[in-house]
Amino acid sequence: MPRVFTFRGKSGDELKKLSKEQYLSMVTSRQRRAIKRNSLDYRELIDKIEAAKKINSDKPIKTRVREAVILPDWIGRKIAVHTGKEYKDMVITEEMLGHRLGEYAFTTKRVQHSAPGIRATRGSKFLAVK
Repeated sequence: MPRVFTFRGKSGDELKKLSKEQYLSMVTSRQRRAIKRNSLDYRELIDKIEAAKKINSDKPIKTRVREAVILPDWIGRKIAVHTGKEYKDMVITEEMLGHRLGEYAFTTKRVQHSAPGIRATRGSKFLAVK
C-alpha cells in the first residue's frame, strides 16, 4: 500500500485548495512571520509562480530567494534555486511544505583531496588519502 503524505492531517489535494490564511494557521510562528513579512524579492517570486500557473508553463522558475518558505500552491512546480554558482532545478513536493528553498539547494560540495601538494613534508605523502 503506497504511503499517503499528510501535512497536519490534510492531503496534498486538500492543501492546494487552502487559502493563504488557512495555511498560515497550520505552520509554525517562524514560518508564518516569514510569509507575512515577505520581502520584495519574495513577493516577486510569488508573482512569477502565479503568472507561470496561469499560462501553464512547464519551464523552471529561476530565483535567488533561498529564504522563501514553500507554499502549498507551489506543489508540482519546477523551481531553479541559485546556489551561489549555478541554478539547481527541483520539483516541489508535498514533503517540502513549510521548509525553505535553500534547504534543498546546497551551496557547498564535498571536497576530495588528491596527493600532497607542493612543499609537503616527506612523511605526508604516505598518509591515506581516503
